[in-house]
Amino acid sequence: MFQSLTDSLDNAFKTLRGDGKLTELNIAEAIKEIRRSLVAADVNYKIAKEFTDKIKDKAMGTKNVLNAVKPGELMVKIVQDEMIDLMGGTAAGINVKGNPGVILIAGLQGSGKTTFSAKLANFLKTKRNNKPLLVACDVYRPAAMDQLTVLGDSISVPVYKEPDSKDPAAIALKAIEHAKAHGFDVVIIDTAGRTSIDEAMMKEIREIKDAVQPNETLFVVDAMTGQDAVNTALAFNDVINYDGVVLTKLDGDTRGGAALSIKYIVGKPIKFVSTGEKMDTIDMFYPDRMAQRILGMGDIVTFVEKAQEQFDEKESKRIEKKIKKNTFDFNDFLGQMSQIKKMGDLKSLMSMIPGVGKAMKDIDIDDKAFVKIESIIQSMTPTERENPDMLNMMRKQRIAKGCGRDLNEVNMFIKQFDQMRKMMHTLSKGDNMQKMMQQFKGR
Repeated sequence: MFQSLTDSLDNAFKTLRGDGKLTELNIAEAIKEIRRSLVAADVNYKIAKEFTDKIKDKAMGTKNVLNAVKPGELMVKIVQDEMIDLMGGTAAGINVKGNPGVILIAGLQGSGKTTFSAKLANFLKTKRNNKPLLVACDVYRPAAMDQLTVLGDSISVPVYKEPDSKDPAAIALKAIEHAKAHGFDVVIIDTAGRTSIDEAMMKEIREIKDAVQPNETLFVVDAMTGQDAVNTALAFNDVINYDGVVLTKLDGDTRGGAALSIKYIVGKPIKFVSTGEKMDTIDMFYPDRMAQRILGMGDIVTFVEKAQEQFDEKESKRIEKKIKKNTFDFNDFLGQMSQIKKMGDLKSLMSMIPGVGKAMKDIDIDDKAFVKIESIIQSMTPTERENPDMLNMMRKQRIAKGCGRDLNEVNMFIKQFDQMRKMMHTLSKGDNMQKMMQQFKGR
């Protein structure tokens, strides 16, 4: 996500490294590179120029004040502050209050609108304790209702649909009445994607909005379309005056132009970002966190939040006791792996850790690596899983045959597991862990 922009901005900051302080000359060189980076990332030239002019003014105002701060670090801080402001400053919430709360989803065909509708339902159900109802109002695209039904089933959220009706506004109104009668507190209406900004289809989405009077109207846009996404967002806003934007497909080769430009051009906040096809790959949009990612600074807050969602306190205490007693076994390891997998793909997770993302940008991390480890553990007997020390050569050979792996692979994994277990046990003794955490916090 935004890797090319991150790399080019990093090159811009390199022009300041080695200099003792900010000067008119090195500021001008850095500004030129930053502007070039933004335009290459598909940010409108006018926005890029205004953005860099603000950075230049701030840098010139501090060049004689903060001599103790390295020029590169100071410029990064200035760019970060301006980038946060450009993308909206603070996170915009979503209004689902009502009886029921109604959310209308709009966007071009192929933008990931239907998938996002289901992701949003899952988000509200699991993180906000809402009881959502999905509504299939795409009466044109073949199998659109079936797609939403399959997605709804996968997250145990019901879908209201009327296959014989061709009136999306009427379907939406009936769905709201159904929600009231059956205790649903949020209604998410998935509308037909527009193939282009044609007058008839735009009129229809306007009629649906007028009929249901939603709490929130969200415009879903494919982030990979760059500047075209901004132009489309502007056109849709002129017709339906939506409340916020959703950027999808941020896991693709997106250059960042849409994320940096939409708030400035349209004046509406980005409310959610979406990556991948899994139902839990959706996050609220935080301008400060996104700026940190774009600048290669990681996003440790989101990383910790994802970890907290998966690791419950009771389980953590149980594992901690086992580590202290040096009884951490393969069953425990398998359980921890399962929780890590739920957090998302490994490369995305690693990119959130400051310094790690940049170091691993050219390294391909295969999530399927878990499969090999799982197959080895699952080829062990229950007794072997609970007692790692009993694995002699004969048992290892049987495990290798059982999982279809080379004996060397099995030996390597068991050796690494043993080393990890010893290290965790050592750290758990006395106040070693506490000292390590204090050192980490003090950095």
